[in-house]
Amino acid sequence: MSLSGNPKDWVDLSKARIQMLASPAALMCYWIGGNGIWGWWDALNLVIGLTLTSSASAIINQVIEVDIDRRMPRTCNRPLPTGRVKMKDARLIAWLASIVGVAWLWIFLNPLTAWLSLVMIVLYAFIYTPLKRVTPMNTLVGAVPGALPLLVGYAAAGNGLDIMAGVLFLILFLWQLPHFFAIAWMYRDDYVQGGLRMLPGVDPTGAASGRQSVHYAVALIPVSMLPTIFGAAGRVYFYGAFSMSLAFLVAVIFFGMKRKERRAKTVFWASIIYLPALFLLMVLDSHY
Repeated sequence: MSLSGNPKDWVDLSKARIQMLASPAALMCYWIGGNGIWGWWDALNLVIGLTLTSSASAIINQVIEVDIDRRMPRTCNRPLPTGRVKMKDARLIAWLASIVGVAWLWIFLNPLTAWLSLVMIVLYAFIYTPLKRVTPMNTLVGAVPGALPLLVGYAAAGNGLDIMAGVLFLILFLWQLPHFFAIAWMYRDDYVQGGLRMLPGVDPTGAASGRQSVHYAVALIPVSMLPTIFGAAGRVYFYGAFSMSLAFLVAVIFFGMKRKERRAKTVFWASIIYLPALFLLMVLDSHY
């Protein structure tokens, strides 16, 4: 059996660039969940299983939204709207990746990682994706499966989930909201044209997007310092997290004060720098 499309089409369909951020973050959580103990075999199995399940979520999302993607200039050249990849092939690979990915995590790691990855697929593909047509609250809902890869990584160590797992989940959850509000503002016309109920579409002034972004960025400051409070990281991380979170908040406040595309891009790029820098600092100043 031959599949339609070329390798680049399938890379695009799986949103591989997102995996490049999710996998290192999950590996960091695996290391913390294991109290600083690292197993290369477990790490490899985590990356394989998480990549399969995350890719499945992304493909199912695009299968469901193919009609929307056709209407939006930003997405109309994706593999499914253009027909470079056939719908039947996308469905087949999505289901295979889901089944194999969940089974892989169950067999080679533990049932908790498999269950969390299954929850991630269901929430992202079958709850968040349909909600994008219904309510602006979809962004809040979508931040849950967006943060679940960290819990999959943490659970991969085999010690279950604890309060530190919740802290890491909350950091990513809060980080996502200013990040995605900035994206929604930059592409607000596309989302309206596609029929998606994103916040900037129902609030054309952007006041609500700016205000909510500030709220979540403020909440991120104390939450980002919790790893030190709970003994997982040291003072260097504490002051570094405070400084970076404060700088991120400043970028978000500027966007909230005047919703210009340039300021939304600043928030977007600040968020892209912030998250890996925060996790890297946590690893470097870890107490494990």
